[in-house]
Amino acid sequence: MSENQITENEMLKKLNMLLEKQTIIEQETSELRVEIENIKQLVSIPVKELTQVYEAVTVEKAEPLVEESLPVTPKMHQVNTPDNKSIKPDPAYLSFSEKQQAYYAALNKEKAHRSSEIEKFIGENLINKIGILITIIGVAIGAKYAIDHQLISPLTRILLSYLVGFVLLGFAIRLTKEYQNFSAVLMSGAMAIFYFITYAAYSFYALMPQYVAFTLMVLITVFTVYAAIKYDRQVIAHIGMVGAYGVPFLLSDGSGRIVILFSYMSIINLGIMVLAFKKYWKPIYYFSFVLSWIIYLAWYATSYKDLDHFYQAFLFLTVFYLIFYVTYLSYNLIRKEKFILWDILLIMANSFMFYGIGYALLNQHPQGEQYLGLFTVVTALIHTLVCGLIYKMKLAEWHLFYFISALAVTFFTIAVPVQLSGSWITLLWVGEAGILFWIGQIKQISIYEQLSLGLMVLAMFSILGVWDKGYSDIHILKMHLYITPIANIYFITSLLFVMVFAFINLVNRKAGCPSTIKTKGLLYKTLQLLIPGFLLIVLYFMFWFEIKAYCNQLIAEIGGVYRGTVENELNLKHYLDLTQFKIVWLINYSLFFFVVLSMVNIKFLKNRLLGYVNLEANLIVLVLFLTQGLFSLSELRDSFLNQLATDIYHPGAFNFNFRYVSYLFVLPMLIFSHQYVRQDFIDIKLDKAYSLIMHTVALWILSSELITWIDFAKGDQSYKLGLSLLWGGYALMLIILGIWKKQQQLRIGAIILFSATLLKLFFYDLRDMGTIARTIVFVTLGILLLVISFLYNKYKQVIWDDANE
Repeated sequence: MSENQITENEMLKKLNMLLEKQTIIEQETSELRVEIENIKQLVSIPVKELTQVYEAVTVEKAEPLVEESLPVTPKMHQVNTPDNKSIKPDPAYLSFSEKQQAYYAALNKEKAHRSSEIEKFIGENLINKIGILITIIGVAIGAKYAIDHQLISPLTRILLSYLVGFVLLGFAIRLTKEYQNFSAVLMSGAMAIFYFITYAAYSFYALMPQYVAFTLMVLITVFTVYAAIKYDRQVIAHIGMVGAYGVPFLLSDGSGRIVILFSYMSIINLGIMVLAFKKYWKPIYYFSFVLSWIIYLAWYATSYKDLDHFYQAFLFLTVFYLIFYVTYLSYNLIRKEKFILWDILLIMANSFMFYGIGYALLNQHPQGEQYLGLFTVVTALIHTLVCGLIYKMKLAEWHLFYFISALAVTFFTIAVPVQLSGSWITLLWVGEAGILFWIGQIKQISIYEQLSLGLMVLAMFSILGVWDKGYSDIHILKMHLYITPIANIYFITSLLFVMVFAFINLVNRKAGCPSTIKTKGLLYKTLQLLIPGFLLIVLYFMFWFEIKAYCNQLIAEIGGVYRGTVENELNLKHYLDLTQFKIVWLINYSLFFFVVLSMVNIKFLKNRLLGYVNLEANLIVLVLFLTQGLFSLSELRDSFLNQLATDIYHPGAFNFNFRYVSYLFVLPMLIFSHQYVRQDFIDIKLDKAYSLIMHTVALWILSSELITWIDFAKGDQSYKLGLSLLWGGYALMLIILGIWKKQQQLRIGAIILFSATLLKLFFYDLRDMGTIARTIVFVTLGILLLVISFLYNKYKQVIWDDANE
């Protein structure tokens, strides 16, 4: 073969190969076009999602879909191993149609699974519970019908009802192995029927004596607890517990044998606690805790008699307290549970229940009051022993240790005040709040801070009750109760309250102890307001009530004083003077308190919010002084000036001069308020408003002084003339100050004051003025107006330039 022929053959082979490759490319291009069209038609199903769904589908579902799809290259779907076992297909090599089918297969499987779950819940759980409920209702309806129509005797009714219960019990036992859930529901229904029928046999028909019914119900309870453990179902245990606690009340004969009742409850509590701990059924523990204390409180409120029940009540109070305390500790110490909010609430509720009821029992007993302090110390020792056990054996996390330590410290702290007075609950709550807040911030435990907020509110309400009890006008004026100033339990309670809140405020402001509560949340803002707010409120009123009580005791000493009445006319004037003195001294104290608060905030705290509150309080106290204060001072003045030689009670010159003592409190109030409005931390400009307030106070006091000295000089109606001249002269002074200081508000205030003076002159003064007085007033006011107009014209450039600025 020639060389040319060989070259030609090779070229033909290459051409055939290229044609074959072109055919393959065209086929693949065609397939790609088809798949692109399919993608356009299935816009709502992304390819990525189809791939992910397919990969989640089992091979058993995917392989039939592959077989039904269009023929594809076997190598893309299956690889045979030497032992002829196929390898699972790779989704990456599937075509779009195969992935689409796999997606719908997975979707249908998920729907079927959800449908089966719902069906399973309805069929296995819901239906049987509805069925047993309907069965019990049916038995009750049938029994009622038989009773109403006297179809069967009472004994037969009871026996048939027991038979229904035993039938349900038999079915429950028979179906235990194969249908445990269904069997548990039947068991619950049977126990409920047994409880009800036993009660009906005893209470409605008297077919059995009390001890027989009691024994039957105890046996039913024991069997119910056994069934709950056997079935591992809390619902059965709850039925047994309700029946157990209901037995003594359902079968009570009214004998009031409290020892039997509480002994029975103690045994039930021990059994329930063991059950709850063994099966870790904490709802059983919660239910038992609440029900036991409700029963005890109900008995105490309705049937307790101090002389008959004191020792029994105290014994079982202690037993209940220790049972629940030990059970709770078992959960947290043995099972190593995490310390959460519910744990804190349960310990506090159990402790407060024990201490509160115990305190009430001792307080009502004739000799019990002297042991209140000892009882408080014993309560503290119980918590101390628990802390020592936890610390020595390292049984729990430090949150629990610190919390119980706080309880111990609190009870130790209030032991002495409790022995002296009944203000213990206030000290308990405020002490607990202080310790919890301190631990919460030092150890960064948010729950403690939140709980301390609630205790602060409780403590505040409690100290309001202490004040109402100790400083009541009825107790002092009617009952002549004597309170030693300062050295009394009510003031000491308030002082301790202030000390604790001062400590809380110090911890809260300490830079190294940031709050664990979210700084932008409502709870945090509330906490930041309540801590200083409660501190200032109690600090203010602790002295306010002392002053009021002292004045009331002076009033009570004149005899027969109650609700503004006196025994005879001789005491009336003295009573009225003492009442006015009390009012003025309380206002003077308020002026002094807020002056000191202003000074502290300006010099040291520089708190903006406190500044605004302080300024508002200053304004309120000033208004009280100008209204009620000056009125009371005028009453004292009149009492001194109008006394008769024949009176037995003769007011002294202090009635007249007392006003100048009050002015010594007003003056620093005006000075520090003036400094307040000029502070940098007061970002609202209040200097103009303050200047008007200051001149209003000054004019008001000057007017009062003018009237006082006119009355002292027996000037009769000349005060009208004097007031008009005073107001006109003061208006002129304001105009001069307004022009000099370039303060427009003073000039406007002067115009308003002059207008009021003219209105007063024309509509009030002229009726009683003589000709000479009218002449003096009109000429004087006219001259003042001319002077004011002259000043406006002379300094108009200064005035209007200032206004334009």
